[in-house]
Amino acid sequence: MALELTLPAGLTGTAEMVVGEQHTAPRIGSGRIRVLATPVMINLIEAAALAAVEQSLPEHHQSLGTRLDISHVAATPVGMRVRATAEVVRVEGRTIHFKVRADDERELIGEGTHERVVVNVERFDKRVQEKARRD
Repeated sequence: MALELTLPAGLTGTAEMVVGEQHTAPRIGSGRIRVLATPVMINLIEAAALAAVEQSLPEHHQSLGTRLDISHVAATPVGMRVRATAEVVRVEGRTIHFKVRADDERELIGEGTHERVVVNVERFDKRVQEKARRD
């Protein structure tokens, strides 16, 4: 039986953080300048998408990130707060499409689109365990 998602467009979620040294490009290996690293911004965006939909998914299901198209357009220094927002724009089958953005205290720092696929946790975990046994 195919999964029927009934998530309305317009659902939103947010996630916030204060940039610390551990979030900077040199600390995670993505650059040399002490500003918010792009992978950390992406993680915050994914957290916002989770906040938007996870509580509305069927029991024993969760969403997994499958696609990101993000621009990181401004640097954020250590000590500044960042807020990511994700908004559901449509659902196609098991795929949830989001419009996403991240802002620091002064300006837009990133934006784009994100997709997540809803899976049955037990079935997904079984496939992962089978894959691990093949090696």
